[in-house]
Amino acid sequence: MKLYGDLNSGNCLKVKYTADHLGIAYTWVPVDIMTGESRTRAYLAKFPQGQVPAIELADGRCLAQSNAIIRYLARGSALLPDDAFTQAKIDEWLFWEQYSHEPFIATTRYHVVYLGRNLDQREAWRVERGEKALDHMETQLRGGTHGSDPVPRSYLVGDTLTIADIALLAYTRLAPEGGFDLAPRPSVQAWIERSERQLKLMG
Repeated sequence: MKLYGDLNSGNCLKVKYTADHLGIAYTWVPVDIMTGESRTRAYLAKFPQGQVPAIELADGRCLAQSNAIIRYLARGSALLPDDAFTQAKIDEWLFWEQYSHEPFIATTRYHVVYLGRNLDQREAWRVERGEKALDHMETQLRGGTHGSDPVPRSYLVGDTLTIADIALLAYTRLAPEGGFDLAPRPSVQAWIERSERQLKLMG
């Protein structure tokens, strides 16, 4: 398998984390999106969306979109349990990540880290949505808002690491680079550390 990606991209790191955790062999093909390497004719012939990450299987089949890729790689493993409802709950987080988290956390980080904007130059509406996304994660990991005795969660779905955690981890752990403060969100911080240990991302 060839894995096309940019190590500065959280979406690409999702796929790398998943493949590494599962021991899936791959050849890393670096693609510099800042210089247009994902828009070349050769790349677009394989991946018409012109995005990273993307994978090319040994038989030539190609697949793009980070959450589709990690779902494909995780099939049959503990990262994607067989239970249909559990898979649906994982998908719930995957869809939420791309619609309500990544466009705000990741894009704000991009503006600060890669476009060189000061924190006071961030788009206020995008920052607000990013803060709400992090607050939602904190609430869910803390045990939700219903009942007088919430039960903290170790992971987003069930009691073990799944691709839901990997999908959200990639940009959440980098959120401070975009000016988001995780200190008021201890449950999110503990979840990040727990997930990083599982993925062996910590030294």
